[in-house]
Amino acid sequence: MINEKLNQAIQILNEKEIDLWITFIRESSTMPDPVLDLILGTHCTWQSALILTRKGRKIAIVGSLDAQNVKDHAGYEIRSYVNSIKPELLGVLEEENPAKIAVNQSVNDVMADGLTHGMFQILLEHLEGTPFTDRLISSESIVAALRGRKSPEEIERIKDAITETLDIYDQVTHFVKAGMTEKDVADFINKLMDGKGLEPGWDPTHCPAVFTGPDSAGAHAGPTGRQIEPGHIMNIDFGVKKADYVSDLQRTWYFMREGENGAPEPVQRGFDTIHTAIRKAAKALKPGVQGWEVDAVARSYIVEAGYEEYPHGLGHQVGRKAHDGAALLGPKWDRYKEQPMMTIEKGQVFTLEPRLTVEGHGIATIEEIVEVTEEGCQFLSEPQEQLYLINS
Repeated sequence: MINEKLNQAIQILNEKEIDLWITFIRESSTMPDPVLDLILGTHCTWQSALILTRKGRKIAIVGSLDAQNVKDHAGYEIRSYVNSIKPELLGVLEEENPAKIAVNQSVNDVMADGLTHGMFQILLEHLEGTPFTDRLISSESIVAALRGRKSPEEIERIKDAITETLDIYDQVTHFVKAGMTEKDVADFINKLMDGKGLEPGWDPTHCPAVFTGPDSAGAHAGPTGRQIEPGHIMNIDFGVKKADYVSDLQRTWYFMREGENGAPEPVQRGFDTIHTAIRKAAKALKPGVQGWEVDAVARSYIVEAGYEEYPHGLGHQVGRKAHDGAALLGPKWDRYKEQPMMTIEKGQVFTLEPRLTVEGHGIATIEEIVEVTEEGCQFLSEPQEQLYLINS
């Protein structure tokens, strides 16, 4: 997989007309650059420069003690040093004489912002007195394409993670009942994960995240001792990591009160609104549109139905990370910078996850995962078509 992505990166350099890309790191197990998962698959201790050129060269300038480990993990031409990386680094730059040198700094994309400020200062010191200082540009267009354009093997790994997650959700439906706490449900999920030999898709303090009732903590918070009660909506935000790729899915349940044979109208209407918003957004998602346009379809539908707009983007990319960076299906808010204005490309994998509040009951939400195809998108997750009803 690493060598596949290295070759893809070289193709992208040619497409973007960028001569050379440097990933400059040190002590990366402590301070990892997000692109290392794609282009190396291990860590370096000393100052190291992973260099790709549009001519097809793959060069790793690493400390002598790191050389064998890097050689074992990826198909780089190894150049090692003991005292200083500078002579080897300048030697490669002089050989290539690149007009554009991409480095991992970005105000828009966290996945392209792995070069620390200290390492950037060291890089400038190494380049002082050379013409290369004025040729540095952001690598964000490279990283966005490299992470976003999923290969068939990457898609299969994401689908495998989705399958495991949906199986766990099915078991939750048969397990959960009123009187349990959010923590009880999370513990059950964690035991199932352990039994399958899986890892959570993100921070285990809130993966799984379990929310029940009208006074739940909301997104990005961990499960609590709050009890599930009849009349509650419960939703779970959860994903697993399998073979280095992750899933990120949300499902919604309703706990019926005594005498109820289904969800009350406000709960059912909230769920149906979310379900339709996702379908409308999926229809709008295709190569060539911008992310904010897709978000606007779901957002406007929910607002026009009488609900407040959700306080986040409609969807993010998924891959090796649950939040895989670059193009975002979101509104033109300052916090998202240029991500919502990026053009959608074939091969990208997104979540679709609007939400709304049903007063007195809780949060209605669904999160699906879709792949952008040549003419539109297709669901990788089997969509939740009906509200899951639990007898109390």
